[in-house]
Amino acid sequence: MSVLPPVRKDRIIAQLPMFFTKEAALHTKDEFNPKVKTACQQQKTGTVGFKISKVIVVGDLAVGKTCLINRFCKDAFDKNYKATIGVDFEMERFEVLGVPFSLQLWDTAGQERFKCIASTYYRGAQAVIIVFDLTDIASLEHTRQWLEDALKENDPTGILLFLVGTKKDLISPAQYSLMEKDAIKMSEELKAEYWAVSALSGEGVRDFFFRVASLTFETNVLAELEKSGSKRIGEVVRINSNTNNLYASSKKKQPNCCQ
Repeated sequence: MSVLPPVRKDRIIAQLPMFFTKEAALHTKDEFNPKVKTACQQQKTGTVGFKISKVIVVGDLAVGKTCLINRFCKDAFDKNYKATIGVDFEMERFEVLGVPFSLQLWDTAGQERFKCIASTYYRGAQAVIIVFDLTDIASLEHTRQWLEDALKENDPTGILLFLVGTKKDLISPAQYSLMEKDAIKMSEELKAEYWAVSALSGEGVRDFFFRVASLTFETNVLAELEKSGSKRIGEVVRINSNTNNLYASSKKKQPNCCQ
């Protein structure tokens, strides 16, 4: 049986990371859900620590999807651009509130000719990261279609969405201010949390992926707690149901024995 390597010290999350901007956050709480914190303290998080949560990264060709993932996973930036063929993925292990948690980051191709191949890997995602280039307004407009494609393979109600603008180092503050307004408007339309990062400098990358890991972890733990609660309720219902059936059948049999 293979043994997973220990979690790196720089992948330990003890508190909920902050959002990028309050105007476009999935939620603005500054702490994990109290139920989640209690479950972690009592080591009652079910199978969360043994599962691998799938995160797909989608977006136009050359917006910086691979560079974004490589900056976080390998702390590296390759200036020599190479288009992703089909899909690739990286595994990252975290420790959230003392519980091990793994993310599988799927880097998908942005080229049209590889779209059919990549889309077959969308299914089963718990989070979708839609990437656009802050210097290219067209790539922001295209995020609608990327999300639509991703949601064809997933339940829209059970998935976390993130809209990420890359190449922040290549845009002036004045240009960024204008682009941010459009990006926040788009994030509201997509119901996604907005972030702006730079894979070249590393600005915002670590904070972003810690936020993704934390919110995905919280969602998983809450789902486990709901599942375990449903099981207990179900057991009570079945017992009561059986009891009622026994009572009903005994009433039917009573007149027969009297006769």
